[in-house]
Amino acid sequence: MNKSMIAGIVVGAVIATAGAAIGGYKLLEESSPTHAEVLAVEKITDTVETPREVCEEVQVTRQKQPRDDKQILGTVAGAVVGGVLGNQVGGGTGKKIATVAGAAAGGYAGKKTQERMQADDTYTTTETQCHTVYDSKDVTTGYNVTYRIGDEEGTVRMDHEPGDRIPLENGKLKIQ
Repeated sequence: MNKSMIAGIVVGAVIATAGAAIGGYKLLEESSPTHAEVLAVEKITDTVETPREVCEEVQVTRQKQPRDDKQILGTVAGAVVGGVLGNQVGGGTGKKIATVAGAAAGGYAGKKTQERMQADDTYTTTETQCHTVYDSKDVTTGYNVTYRIGDEEGTVRMDHEPGDRIPLENGKLKIQ
């Protein structure tokens, strides 16, 4: 055999092998899927509560501060009136006892009367009252995606909606 014939056979064998390799690669590439089919998408949400302060003007009734918070004036006035009335009853020692008892009862009654009058002594004013309210809002945090590659199904969590297909890279999901 001569050299050119051997060179021709070697070159032919190399070309045939390269052609077979390229054809096999193309066949393999065509049989490998390039995308996963999306079967279902489930939105995942969380409820977020945001606090805010709400203030409003309201009318309130307050009790006035008494000038005589120990009700001394009512007690003294009641004791005087009770003593005068008790002095009108009986005679002798009974009159003295009735005067003292009238003064004591009148003092007590005068004190209680002044307490009731002071409790009813009120005024109305406008005040700003504030309280916290919470606004609720649903926020999408992701998506549970069910997909199929060939005959196999799987689920993946994604931060965006994938559409109808998910691209594959080297046979694995390409999630951006």
